[in-house]
Amino acid sequence: MMKSAKKKSSMFLRYGRLPILVAIGISATACASGIPDIPEPRTIIIHSGARILADHDRMREVNAWVIDQQENIVQDPSFLVSTEPSTDPVYPWDNVRIEGDTVRILVDTRSPDTRLVQEIYAHLQLMVVMGRQAEWLPEAPEATGYDLERAILSRAADAWLLGRTVFDTAPYGPLDELTYSKEAGFLDAFIFTARPEEFAGDRSDWARQSPGEADEYRNWFQETFNREPPGLRGG
Repeated sequence: MMKSAKKKSSMFLRYGRLPILVAIGISATACASGIPDIPEPRTIIIHSGARILADHDRMREVNAWVIDQQENIVQDPSFLVSTEPSTDPVYPWDNVRIEGDTVRILVDTRSPDTRLVQEIYAHLQLMVVMGRQAEWLPEAPEATGYDLERAILSRAADAWLLGRTVFDTAPYGPLDELTYSKEAGFLDAFIFTARPEEFAGDRSDWARQSPGEADEYRNWFQETFNREPPGLRGG
């Protein structure tokens, strides 16, 4: 019970603007039936001019499961999501470590708005290990390997899209890259390019079935972000 109390008491201090607003939604739910509505999503634009406008109904659905997942991360005493500071850019999968009932992750101290999304990714990884995959990934209840990782990263991308389009979270390179890639239809290319050694067999199948997509993705990424995609950067 001590672990649960500690998590709950630090709820608002641990997160940036997105989770605070989502947490306010949790309180509102206690006073009314259903999930409270969210503002109409705004168009997000990055420096290259690339833009995304999210569908309002879709973001309502994302907001509902983000609220449920945040509440579980904070209140469930059976596990702990522990964060450690980083001063370097952090992708969701960077240095995620599961030790028993605890998952440890890095969060960029310069971008507190990213914390909830990083924790959602880590929470889903831990739920798989704890045998609760179907509970938190109903769209992929038995997925393994690459299919599982893709499903988890797809959720992380949606959570970040909610933050950027609805709750006005600040831009953040690694999560913007993930989200823009998914919205442009390049989620597979993004993952396989960033992490080619982890999913070598699946990457080979993808390259054979989608000839030319790797080059198409690289060109799109360079035009969108004015840099090479993760996995192809020198240094």
